Amino acid sequence: MTEQPDLLFLLHDVARQLRLDADRRAAAYGLTRAQWVILFWLGRQPGLSQKELAEIVEVEPITVGRLIDRLEAREFVERRADPLDRRIWRLHLRPAALPVLRELQDERKDMLDMVGAGLEPAMLATLKTGLTRIKANVVADLRCKALEKDPA
Repeated sequence: MTEQPDLLFLLHDVARQLRLDADRRAAAYGLTRAQWVILFWLGRQPGLSQKELAEIVEVEPITVGRLIDRLEAREFVERRADPLDRRIWRLHLRPAALPVLRELQDERKDMLDMVGAGLEPAMLATLKTGLTRIKANVVADLRCKALEKDPA
């Protein structure tokens, strides 16, 4: 009988392979995976601030700032002053980003098709539910450990 793969190793390996695939796909458009993620989120939620975007993608605001600088240089993104708070920049896609973003959406669909190949819709639904629960468990545990470390 063949031993089942260890769940933690399997999750890690799948995530790593998906990152490598996304890196390759993004590079074909002269982008990094991180830049792709930024374009994706700005396509979904135009007008995010750098701080809001940093929270969504779980990186430091300075990192988002550097990514935006590079995307701005390619005329894919623009910073607009917030009408209510001049300290905040709102981020918006520029017209040059739209054809690239459409192509990247096709790449994302190809990745989803590849990931789900050979799996029944019910199994995919169960997998999503299970992974969502796993993520919630990990996040809750991290929060609990952080509170134990610094209860203030």
